[in-house]
Amino acid sequence: MLKNLDPLLNADILHALRSMGHGDELVICDANFPADAVARDTVLGKPLRLDGVSSPRAIRAVLSVLPLDTFIEHPASRMEVVGEPHTIPAVQREAQAEVNAGEGREVPFVSIERFAFYERARQAYCVIATGEERGYGCFVFTKGVLLAPDAPRV
Repeated sequence: MLKNLDPLLNADILHALRSMGHGDELVICDANFPADAVARDTVLGKPLRLDGVSSPRAIRAVLSVLPLDTFIEHPASRMEVVGEPHTIPAVQREAQAEVNAGEGREVPFVSIERFAFYERARQAYCVIATGEERGYGCFVFTKGVLLAPDAPRV
């Protein structure tokens, strides 16, 4: 155990999060997502696992150490419900609350059509597969920067 680190963040996940650079993306997906097949095309090349954990809980853990990008309009995305792009399932509402809490500000999800989501996920740095059993518990996050307190703001 380490102080001030969410215990869900195992060594593989911490290594991936630390290795990511500004603008790199990560996927947190539900148990139905083709994580293994998609992750083979990512930078990391294999899925990371948080079995038995919901997507919102995984998001809380990841965002406890990962800053979201403040230089782009939409650093957080969600998979659209097929045929119902404006429907926000409970899992996505819960995830939205975790994102806002983790960032200390409103960071609304932008929606991505299902097949476009798969393609974007293949371009990500890594895929974190959860045990989320509810459908549409799939999200993309863009890593931001942590600036020193005296660094100029751009």
